[in-house]
Amino acid sequence: MTNCVEEAGEATVLARITEALGTVLGDGVLDPGAVTMETRFVEDLDLESIDLVVLTGELRAAYGDRVDFPGYFASLDLSEIIGLTVGHLVRHVVKSLR
Repeated sequence: MTNCVEEAGEATVLARITEALGTVLGDGVLDPGAVTMETRFVEDLDLESIDLVVLTGELRAAYGDRVDFPGYFASLDLSEIIGLTVGHLVRHVVKSLR
């Protein structure tokens, strides 16, 4: 059984987000090794708002109600969403799980 600290580790969350991005973008489109904490959703991955909605749906399937994705995105202004990195989302998930 995985303990809470392992489950909430940044590397584990990064891997889950990368996997979810692969689902959102389609098979073969995303090089998993190219996704880092500095990768930007909009500028680097060309995600649009609908893609972010689908991504949060994928992540909600993994984390359930333990992570408030709609509340997190609602707390961001447009420039923050445009500049949002994978690392920002990883840290939000880790914080929510602790």
